[in-house]
Amino acid sequence: ALDEQTRMTMGHELLRIWSTTRKTVVFITHSLTEAVYLADEVLVMSDRPGRIIDRIEISLPRPRTYEMMATDTFGKLRERIWQQIRKAA
Repeated sequence: ALDEQTRMTMGHELLRIWSTTRKTVVFITHSLTEAVYLADEVLVMSDRPGRIIDRIEISLPRPRTYEMMATDTFGKLRERIWQQIRKAA
């Protein structure tokens, strides 16, 4: 339960650490924006019983920037996740 500024700062720090180590990170979030910003791949899950309903490749270039969030590509990826969640509900 982080405020928006702290969440963005922590996300940026996670990306910085990842770029140095290249370790696999499994990150669970309810934030669609955070999912698209941080991930190479997003797995969208259904409500109970939880099952994967979509696998979305995030092909945004790295390093990621805050400005990417305002692009059509970013918006379309976020919208795809949202539509999958709504359809599963």
